[in-house]
Amino acid sequence: MKYTTFGKTGLQVSQVALGTGNFGTGWGYGADSDVSTAIFNAYAEAGGNFIDSADVYQFGQSEQLLGSLLAGRRENFVLATKFTRGATSNPNRLAMGNSRKAMIASLEASLKRLKTDHIDIYWVHWPDGVTPTEEIIRGFEDLARAGKILYAGVSNFPAWRLARAATLAELTGAVPIAAAQFEHSLVHREPEAELFPASHALGLGIVTWSPLGGGMLTGKYRKGEAGRAEGFGGKVFQPENSAQRTQVLDTVIYIAKELGVTPGQVAIAWAGTHGAVPIVGPRSPAQLADNLGALSLTLSAQQLDRLDSVSSPVVPASTRIVIPWAKGVAPRVVA
Repeated sequence: MKYTTFGKTGLQVSQVALGTGNFGTGWGYGADSDVSTAIFNAYAEAGGNFIDSADVYQFGQSEQLLGSLLAGRRENFVLATKFTRGATSNPNRLAMGNSRKAMIASLEASLKRLKTDHIDIYWVHWPDGVTPTEEIIRGFEDLARAGKILYAGVSNFPAWRLARAATLAELTGAVPIAAAQFEHSLVHREPEAELFPASHALGLGIVTWSPLGGGMLTGKYRKGEAGRAEGFGGKVFQPENSAQRTQVLDTVIYIAKELGVTPGQVAIAWAGTHGAVPIVGPRSPAQLADNLGALSLTLSAQQLDRLDSVSSPVVPASTRIVIPWAKGVAPRVVA
């Protein structure tokens, strides 16, 4: 496992993070305690040190399992978790959202489940459409001053809100916004228009989720497997629902055969070329082993160009916007 400096912090994090959305069975789909333990231990033995969770994952079970797994080795890991959605299937309205009240209550509950006295990176999971950015920044500052979080991050925010949050924190001398998290894959490249440039310009650590498009880029759904297409009610899943996506998957599979690797490894390796730490979220040790196989894979410039070209986002001609796409690949323009 290789390591990278995370944004403008001094943290040295592994090149892939372990997402723990599958740790637990509270959602009716996931990994039980024994399987979750095997996944965690295999990731740690491979040198991984970046753990990503959330209070809502498996309605708190993910954090509970991690609390036990981290016992005696907590300081060996960068532990990140999130708040916004609440940790139950029907949370009290005051426990949801991004208000200071919800933030503090969520943090205290997460600390208990995780059996720790601090969170290394605390993410606001989603914009709630209500809470002012100033309130979020003040809440993060209060928690940092209390020694309960070390770094603050925003997840799934549009670029303008990300930039505003980082700027407000800087101008007010609050704990800096150190990181951004968002979805990115060969079938979801929209973040390359604004989120990547904004994050790089602000010096943020970047974490990306669903590099496999919810499993679509492994090709397993063509074989009749269900996975996230059904397991999470179709959420966090990118279907093969367009001619372009079919071409993308065909290209991924073709390059995988060229290299003698799996399609999923090609997709993760590509995601790792954008200056971000991709999150892998395996549901079994076998899936983790396959995911980690991407770390020894180097795609050639020609292979990267083929992947970039076939997956280039479609931009309507009416927008007439010049976008700095990654690696200088121009967007396809359609009439």
